[in-house]
Amino acid sequence: MPFSPLKRKLRKSFRFLLRETTYITPPRVNRWVKWLAPGLLVKRWLLLSTVGVLMVGIGAAIWFKLTPVFYTVQFLGALLRLISTIIPSYISGPLGILAGVLLILWGQTRTLGAITEVLMPGSGDDLVDVLMNRRRLHRGPKIVVIGGGTGLSTLLRGLKHYSANITAIVTVADDGGSSGRLRREMGILPPGDIRNCLAALADEEKLLTELFQYRFSGGSGLSGHSFGNLFLTALNDITGDVEQAIAASSQVLAIRGQVLPATLSDVRLWAELKDGRRIEGESSIAKAKGQIVQIGCTPARPPALPKALKAISEADYIVIGPGSLYTSIAPNLLVPEIVAAIAQRDVPRIYVCNIMTEPGETEDFSVSDHIRALDQTCGCQLFDAVLVQKRSPTGETLKLYAHEGAMPVIFDRDTIIASGRRIVLANVMKIDQKSGSIRHDPHRLARVLLRWYSRTQGLR
Repeated sequence: MPFSPLKRKLRKSFRFLLRETTYITPPRVNRWVKWLAPGLLVKRWLLLSTVGVLMVGIGAAIWFKLTPVFYTVQFLGALLRLISTIIPSYISGPLGILAGVLLILWGQTRTLGAITEVLMPGSGDDLVDVLMNRRRLHRGPKIVVIGGGTGLSTLLRGLKHYSANITAIVTVADDGGSSGRLRREMGILPPGDIRNCLAALADEEKLLTELFQYRFSGGSGLSGHSFGNLFLTALNDITGDVEQAIAASSQVLAIRGQVLPATLSDVRLWAELKDGRRIEGESSIAKAKGQIVQIGCTPARPPALPKALKAISEADYIVIGPGSLYTSIAPNLLVPEIVAAIAQRDVPRIYVCNIMTEPGETEDFSVSDHIRALDQTCGCQLFDAVLVQKRSPTGETLKLYAHEGAMPVIFDRDTIIASGRRIVLANVMKIDQKSGSIRHDPHRLARVLLRWYSRTQGLR
């Protein structure tokens, strides 16, 4: 244990040396140098194999009463004397060493090239780069992200480049579209948000996202369904359990991290509006066009998935949001065990506030209104800080959203500070040039969140 700080310093120094060497050496030499990087778990096994070969030779020599060793030494001695008489030792010695090193490097390069071609056919990446990246990601912090909808999948696309220890806890209250139809007809948990998160965490994200998001347009039965929803439904029937279906999907897609439903209960959302109406069903709440004063679910107090509680108990970092306040984030916080598990953790906890308000759900809301609604839903303060977009959108984009009844979330600094939350201001907005839609930029958002986490860890 006393040597761990020294070990960390040595690793840090080697990584710095490796980074500097990259700029001044040819690419082929860089690949050889990278294999010396600590933590790849390659050098120790090559050394162990070499020791094994030597032990086999020694064992064989002992078995045959050292006769092979005697004759081998005699032969090598005569050969070396002959070489030294023809070529002086000060020339033949260095030449022999150089030839040996070149043969070793050539053999290792060809071996690793053959392995790379088998494991990653057609890939332009070097095996050493893949191994180094894999080790880096698996040393990343254990991050638990709670939410749903497009906001959660957007965040996951950025976070997966910093850690492979990600757990996405998603809502299962969706009852609209393809997910709602499968929920009613097949009696399964709505797979939509789970599908989006699986695709976002996959290595081949672009292709898989297109495949999983593909919607059938023909046929009376398939029309409107997405391939990803049907894929998860089929796996649910094969495995007999939605939890196993998600785990099997994760293996098939080779995702970085895991995706877990908040609960396995058949949860149905309800909302009480300021005008006295009670709206049931997640898809109906936003359409009701009223101010929400209370959100709940049936059955009340659903049990949490044990794996989700375990992930929270082991988390180094907890992120809530982004996503629709009442229909994507709040449903997870209606599971009392999840709220209790988060409240018990003494780790950095941050809420990512939406950039724009949502008609029928958060009209005219400020950042503090979002915070108040979450505090009211779970009955306590679950996060220490809130991440807020620094610059508001302008121009045609703002007019487009105003036409739909949406506006930038008001940043009321004093009220936020009065609630006891720290403020993280950053430019994490991305505007789609074609549609004009405003989203969080996955890479900027992940970078800001990890930077804040690092600073917070330094203060603890």
